Amino acid sequence: MTMGGNKLFVDTNVLVYAVVIESPFHVVARAALSTYERLGWESWISRQVMREFITTFTRPHAFLNPIALTMLTAMVRSFETRFQIAEDNAQVTNHLLSLIEQIPMGGKLIHDANIVATMQAYGINHLLTHNLKDFVRF
Repeated sequence: MTMGGNKLFVDTNVLVYAVVIESPFHVVARAALSTYERLGWESWISRQVMREFITTFTRPHAFLNPIALTMLTAMVRSFETRFQIAEDNAQVTNHLLSLIEQIPMGGKLIHDANIVATMQAYGINHLLTHNLKDFVRF
């Protein structure tokens, strides 16, 4: 149950940092998630975030130890009980197309725009991300 109707969209990078102990942002990410949960905020992710999380852990990185695929899939399945899941739907697509019409963009920026479109479609006004610069344009 949300207290005061506060909704928070959690970006992929926060979930990754919360999992990767070696990350310099690990403690901050875990603390932020815990704080919002303790305050009763409704935390949201999207199917896009779930795919990006899987992608991050299935490509080679210098700072990441490989995670067994069974553990990775279990983590993603646990997200479905921990977070509200925003589904991609026609309303999200309409918001995305409106953003593209308003703000010239392409390539990887479409992923960030889709997060914003998802937030708009679901009435989510707060974003927890480490990559603020990616969202300034919106």
